[in-house]
Amino acid sequence: MPFLLVVSQDTSAYGVDVKYRMGFWNGAPVKTRMLDLVEKLGELARAHGAWVRLHYVYPYPHVDEVLPLMASGLVLPYLDVPFQHAHPDVLKRMKRPASAERNLERILRWREICPELVVRSTFIAGFPGETEAEFQTLLDFLREAQIDRAGCFAYSPVEGATANDLPGALPDAVREERRARFMAEAEAISVARLQRRVGQVMQVLMDSAPALGRKGGVGRSYADAPEIDGTVRVGPPAKASTQLRVGEFAKVRIVGVDGHDLVGEAV
Repeated sequence: MPFLLVVSQDTSAYGVDVKYRMGFWNGAPVKTRMLDLVEKLGELARAHGAWVRLHYVYPYPHVDEVLPLMASGLVLPYLDVPFQHAHPDVLKRMKRPASAERNLERILRWREICPELVVRSTFIAGFPGETEAEFQTLLDFLREAQIDRAGCFAYSPVEGATANDLPGALPDAVREERRARFMAEAEAISVARLQRRVGQVMQVLMDSAPALGRKGGVGRSYADAPEIDGTVRVGPPAKASTQLRVGEFAKVRIVGVDGHDLVGEAV
């Protein structure tokens, strides 16, 4: 069963470099912009029973237009949004748009349009000059936004980066301590949100299924991007006639949560 991961430096800026010029696909005119790209990829995926997942989508206003397509099932209700931080002063030092308040409003609006939306993001702790109060703003944002899947890196200098010249470099121990505090909060939020899945029947794309699937297997729901998110561990099917096959979908009732993973049984 095919799936497509849309990955770029900034997927939401698709078409900016060519000024949203008109192109053609299957003989029909298509504008080079994000909404049209997602519509056409969704139509292609629907025709082939595939999944389309969007990564590295910055929260520009026009991204709102994509949420109805997710709510309708054309593409997966999943957005990988690299917020990086939440305090406006830190974002300015990072040379990122300083609009954490609008980002929070946007996430809430997205979830109104598409309640099944899963939001993944990455953040940096211990950026040069980051105060304890600024870090607390980041933790507050994480709690309010209820980010489903969050990763965090302790800032580290990169050769040639302008951030190396910023004042206020933090000791390694402080950077790592803040990263650890962030990840503890992020995991608690993720586990709480996963707990809401217990009792649901979800579509799971099987990645492994030994012994023709009769001993169970491991797969992913729409909320799990490969290699960066959790998995769904599926127990042996209750019915002898049920087989779990790699690359195919299975209906799985979620019965528990184990860390970042779900545990289920084939139905």
